[in-house]
Amino acid sequence: MPLTSVPAYRAVAVGGTIAAVLIGAFALGTSQHGAASPPATGQQAAAQAAAQTGAVLTSATGAARITVSGTGTVSGTPDQLVLSMGVSVNAASVGTALSDASQAVRQVTAALRARGVAASDIQTAGLSIQPSYQPNSQTPDGYGVTESLTATLRRLASAGGQIDAAVRAGGNATTVEGISLNLADTSSLLARARAAAVADARVKASQYARALGQSLGPVVSVTDQAAPEPFPFEGQAFATAGRAASVPISPGKQQLSVSITVVYALG
Repeated sequence: MPLTSVPAYRAVAVGGTIAAVLIGAFALGTSQHGAASPPATGQQAAAQAAAQTGAVLTSATGAARITVSGTGTVSGTPDQLVLSMGVSVNAASVGTALSDASQAVRQVTAALRARGVAASDIQTAGLSIQPSYQPNSQTPDGYGVTESLTATLRRLASAGGQIDAAVRAGGNATTVEGISLNLADTSSLLARARAAAVADARVKASQYARALGQSLGPVVSVTDQAAPEPFPFEGQAFATAGRAASVPISPGKQQLSVSITVVYALG
């Protein structure tokens, strides 16, 4: 029976050529893009590119898709205030300092309660006891006690008077760390921001589809980029009405922003 042999050197030569091409391509990619990183999935890569450029067109196995980002921003007027305050007392003995501070806190709390603040909206935030020393002495010559609390004031029209009453009740021992104005319920604002983000994404996708001579197909996926956080917005502000001694409160505006990534099919 006749035998047929295939020259081994031809296979080796072909394999060597392919290896050289692959090595050259890898070296070129490395020189252009730096060290190789783990490849992202198709959807992850599209989302990353959309976040950077606004739109990405991809096509795999004949199915074309476009990935766009959309943003919706709305504003609302804060309707509650969180007050951070406390008392700070110094005395010769730790017992006296603690007793005086606790009494001042009770007076502050009573003043807030008398002005309509619910007991559940007043919370102890901290207690600190520190000895004081004379220079070059290891023996305490007094003690400082600080007690702090937070109060949620749910009616801004009354908040100025409530703060004034609390400060006066604590007397010279009163300390105020600060206040923050918040939106108590953001659900309706978030709904509007999400709808605006979806509309923004669709407008962008439609524009790109028309420019490419394609028809915009159904939504393939929607990804919420990050949890929305309210942030202050410089807008119309007003002072609360009340007696002359009330602390003026200007709520201004706060914004909520929602960002999404939407993948559409193209026809």
